Amino acid sequence: MNIKPLTDKVVAMKEAPLEKTKSGLLLGEAKEKPAYATVEAVGPEVKTIKKGDKILFKEYSTTNITIDDTEYIILKEEDILATL
Repeated sequence: MNIKPLTDKVVAMKEAPLEKTKSGLLLGEAKEKPAYATVEAVGPEVKTIKKGDKILFKEYSTTNITIDDTEYIILKEEDILATL
C-alpha cells in the first residue's frame, strides 16, 4: 500500500534503537529511547525533508499506524528536530 501524506505531513518508518555500538559494546536499557526514523513519503508542502532521510523527531507528536504488518508514523514537518 502506498501512503500519500497531505500538506506538510511526513510518513516515516521507526527504527529500532541500537543494542550495541560499532565497537561491540552492549548498550543498557535507557529511560528515553531516541526517536528516529527513515522517511518513506512527504507531502507537497514539505520543504526541507525528502524520502530516504533519517530524522530525529518529537516522540509525543506522532500518529502511529500499521499497514501490512509494518509500523509507520505520520508527523508534521515542524515536529522534526534534525536529520541524521
